Amino acid sequence: MVRCRRCSLVRADPVLDPDVSAELYRASSFDYGEELDGLRATYGAALDRLSVLAPGRHGLLDIGCGNGFVLDIALDRGWREVRGVEPSADAIARADPRVRDLIVADVMRPGLLAAASFDAVTLFQVLDHMPDPTALLRECHSILRPGGAIMAFNHNVTAWSARVLRERSPIIDVEHTYLYSPVTMRRLFEGAGFEVIGVGPVRNTYSLAYLFHLLPLPQKLKTATLPRLRSTRLGRVQMTVPLGNLCLLARRGP
Repeated sequence: MVRCRRCSLVRADPVLDPDVSAELYRASSFDYGEELDGLRATYGAALDRLSVLAPGRHGLLDIGCGNGFVLDIALDRGWREVRGVEPSADAIARADPRVRDLIVADVMRPGLLAAASFDAVTLFQVLDHMPDPTALLRECHSILRPGGAIMAFNHNVTAWSARVLRERSPIIDVEHTYLYSPVTMRRLFEGAGFEVIGVGPVRNTYSLAYLFHLLPLPQKLKTATLPRLRSTRLGRVQMTVPLGNLCLLARRGP
């Protein structure tokens, strides 16, 4: 990873070829099912914030939607039309039947969806995986109706946990092409034509077992301990903590 100290941007060097990256995500497995309760709590609260900017709750697109659990939440909270984009065939196969056919099996790219067809777009833990984030955001700008809202939820490279752990932080890995701060997030979205409404830290809900998984401990210890911890009531206890994520809300101009 390469760090720009002046602008708080961290990037992979070299960046993986986009075609190779897309193929890897298509072949990837859905492996966070045990954390869905915490994710529903975290992303549901974030979706409520977004919904304030789209009071009609007509059309929502979730990019990188996994098994579509955000689409389920949106339908339960009054959104009339939802769509998802997800490259992983395994994740789509695990979607609830009521949303499975609403997920496009692809990576987000120009021409995939019609222009000006959504009131809101969500990017939950997606933006830092993208080899060309500016191109993605410009496409999001295109598919939003005038006045439409967008939310991005991802790691914060200037969070206390990232500063303390540095290269040992779990956010420093091969999957993350770029890592952002509030400053670089704002610049990125403004450069793509969005009006940024707010950007700042958020809390996540995780199980104790997952929090243990994130600790910078020897892999042998994790391998020996995690299966047992996940099988216990203690390991499944949910905690809401400021672990180092940020949320940006923005709007497309009229």
